[in-house]
Order: sequence, then C-alpha cells, then structure tokens
Amino acid sequence: MQMQLVESASLALLNEGCIVKTLSGPFEIIARDSKRILFVKVLEDANSISEEQAAEFRKISSCLNVPVVIVANKAGSKLEDGVVYERFGITTMNLKTLRSCLRSDAPVIMRSKAGLTAEIDPVRLRQERLARGISLGRMAEYLGVSKRMVVEYEAGTSRITLSRAEALYSIFGDSVFRKEGIKSEAGTQYPEGRSVFARKYSSLGFSAFETKRMPFDLIAKRDRKRVILTKVGDRPSPVLTGISRLIGAFRLAIVGKDKPKDIPSLTRKEFMEFEDAKELLKFIEDFEEEHGE
Repeated sequence: MQMQLVESASLALLNEGCIVKTLSGPFEIIARDSKRILFVKVLEDANSISEEQAAEFRKISSCLNVPVVIVANKAGSKLEDGVVYERFGITTMNLKTLRSCLRSDAPVIMRSKAGLTAEIDPVRLRQERLARGISLGRMAEYLGVSKRMVVEYEAGTSRITLSRAEALYSIFGDSVFRKEGIKSEAGTQYPEGRSVFARKYSSLGFSAFETKRMPFDLIAKRDRKRVILTKVGDRPSPVLTGISRLIGAFRLAIVGKDKPKDIPSLTRKEFMEFEDAKELLKFIEDFEEEHGE
C-alpha cells in the first residue's frame, strides 16, 4: 500500500513539472522544480511517525531550508481532501491536497485543536483593507471580533475560523488567503554540533549541525549556496549522492582508510589538516569536476 502511494505521489509531482527522485532513505521522495525543493515522507498512517523522527525532520528542514511534508492516507482516521494537518509540527496531507498545494489553486484549510481554520496572508489582508478604506473597527464588526483580533490577523499571529473566513471571503474573495500549504522550518535556530568534526567545521567558518538516522551525519553551511552534507564512516550511502545532487549541496565522506572512488573523501587526519574553507570547497569542486558530477 505504501509503495502504491509513493508511486502516486511521484506521478503527481512529475505532472506538476518536478524533477523527482525516489529513495530508500528517511524520505521516500525528493522533488524539485523552478520554485522549490521538497522532501516527502510517505506513510499509510501519519500517526506512525515518532516525535523524535519528526523533530529530526524539522531540524533538517530548517538547516537546509527545504520543506518536509508527510503524504498519507490517514492519521488514525481518513485525511480529508483540501485540509492540511500537522504531525509533531510536520505538514501532513493526503495526495489530493498535495496536488492542490502544488498548484496553489485553493486557500489553505488547517485542521488544528481549534478545529478547521484558514490560513490568512497577513500582508495582503492589510493591503486589501486599506485599499477599500475599511477601518479596523469596521472590519471587526464584519467579522464579529475585536479590533485587537483584526490586528493579530494582519500581524500573522492568529488563524481564522472557517465561519469568519467565509465572512472575509465575502469581502475580499480568496486573495487574502494563503494558497501554499507547504512550509519549511526556515528561521528556527538549532544549536551547532559538538563533535570533533562539527567543531572543525566551525573553525573553518561553517555552521555545523549534527543529524541522527540520516544518510549524512553533519550539515555544514558556509552560506545558503555552500552547504556540505558530510558522512562520517567507511560506507557512505548512495542516498547521500541523490540528496546532494537534487538540493544542490556538496557531499563529503570522512573515512578511516579506504576511500570510495565515487564521492569526495578524506581521512580524518586529512580533514583536520584543512585550515581554510576555500581549500576544502576547492577540493570537493575539483573532485566533482574531474569525475563529471
């Protein structure tokens, strides 16, 4: 059943113009188009993800600025079409909703503890209100809320219930609602790693974050365009290459003795001898150029 869902999700992404890579790793699918990169975790039941695993996914999403989405048929009960859920902070939806989000052709409806809520575009809401000459007080009367609540809507700090969203729609149409239900964890701050390799990266001017149960052990960021996914150990997974290629990151293996021929590799001693980030990046770039990657 899961394999069928993976195939269906891959096809949906391909039909929307994405380059798609299926993996036997933490994510079943990586997709990329001109606007975004997306990690997709495919599950029959979204409730099967653990809190620890979700926390790791959120960390990866933030460090790489790549959204993670769970595509599932159910979360205990069947997932509703057109509704976006969350599982431990990870955006969750069924396949039909994924298609809608990729096309950005419908307002985002969220299922939360407060029930069904709509996602407002706070900037557009304020722009549209001012363009129509509607005061905060008058808007509050339309929606049946306080002026303070309208301010919160326009600040993006509060979701709106469906009944109030319908009132808002009657005034502005769908222009004031968010239509992209897939978000990354960008902006969330995570502590840097404390391993000897993470500290070495830090000394070279990188921000280095350690990962768990991933095809890479470290994410080293010089800036948004210079990211090194690093595997420590003698058997780097081929999944590392697939991920790095699709997200446009560098890859590096830090090994004991035997260096694999298909990935830039350094022994621990060689890695620790680097004194300049540019030299390390040049080593990786030269390898990729020499091997036609």
